[in-house]
Amino acid sequence: MTAALPYWRLSSFYLCYFSLLGATAPFLALYFDHLGFSSARIGELVAIPMLMRCVAPNLWGWLGDHTGRRLAIVRFGAFCTLICFAGIFISHSYAWLALIMALHAFFWHAVLPQFEVITLAHLREQAARYSQIRLWGSIGFILTVVGLGQLFELFSLDAYPWALVGIMAGIVISSYWVPNAQPEARASQAGEGGFLSQLRRPGVLAFYAGVALMQLSHGPYYTFLTLHLEHLGYSRGLIGQLWALGVVAEVILFLVMNRLLARFSVRQVLLASLLLAALRWLLLGSLADHLAVLLFAQLLHAATFGSFHAAAIHFVQGSFGPQQQGQGQALYAAMAGTGGALGALYSGYSWNSLGPGWTFAIASLVALAAAVIIGIRLSDSGEERA
Repeated sequence: MTAALPYWRLSSFYLCYFSLLGATAPFLALYFDHLGFSSARIGELVAIPMLMRCVAPNLWGWLGDHTGRRLAIVRFGAFCTLICFAGIFISHSYAWLALIMALHAFFWHAVLPQFEVITLAHLREQAARYSQIRLWGSIGFILTVVGLGQLFELFSLDAYPWALVGIMAGIVISSYWVPNAQPEARASQAGEGGFLSQLRRPGVLAFYAGVALMQLSHGPYYTFLTLHLEHLGYSRGLIGQLWALGVVAEVILFLVMNRLLARFSVRQVLLASLLLAALRWLLLGSLADHLAVLLFAQLLHAATFGSFHAAAIHFVQGSFGPQQQGQGQALYAAMAGTGGALGALYSGYSWNSLGPGWTFAIASLVALAAAVIIGIRLSDSGEERA
């Protein structure tokens, strides 16, 4: 008899986990600016957690696949994230903050790839319901970004680290509410082989290259959008609402993602997401001072993150066997981290020298390059073209 799906337990973890992203993506650079760091130093500090995402998920993914103790890794990673980040109260020097960013991120990036495997293991034949669970992460993001935006209208950014510690404690608690599950064993397909063999399958490497480039294009958005909008005269409360608007669009997208993936191929969804990302970055770089354009650009978050992520998770699940799911999800996180780190670094160095317009224009070109790779190397069946 099939066990009941622990929908609310899984959803509560996503809500807490992505609340932390809602606290860091819009406000981390703003906090470092509050501490007096230059744009280059801000870009470096924001890039460090993303660089750790290049390494940590693969180590933890290998451990999860070989031990099967994925939930233990999730709980351990969540606890160590909290403990390491709490060190931020000791000093605000650049070297110390760089260490804190590296240490807490090493454990934070252990968590989500393993939890994705646990979630899909619970879903089994109901994998199409993934988006219905994942949308609670988006809701957590919305609640946090709006709440903190209003908070920082009233109080100093000195309260920011305390807010992050509270959210991290919520992640730890929610991880102990989730029951364990293992991927269902299936008969090996001919020639399936190990992780490297599956990685060399047609189209898989092209997909991961597209993931890295998509996240690279997000560099200016995640690192400097809040500062960009603040310099254009928008209030912090409104900026928080604008971030939330993008994630509201993402939530609505997740609600209909089942039907989209039933009607369109993964390649088509990825390609459309990348092309809309290229448009979005141009709008944010050149026309963000027009509120109507800014609202439209934020609605495009449904494509640049929502549909792209859901299609990517679907692709990874279908490309790797049960014993390689952790490594496949970890590599997805690592390539996203590589791209995100490079995006944060280039935007940090170009923000003052080239300005927001050119920095976002570069991001648009990167998204177009990813679209070309996906368009040429992936077919609608997910196989590489000759």
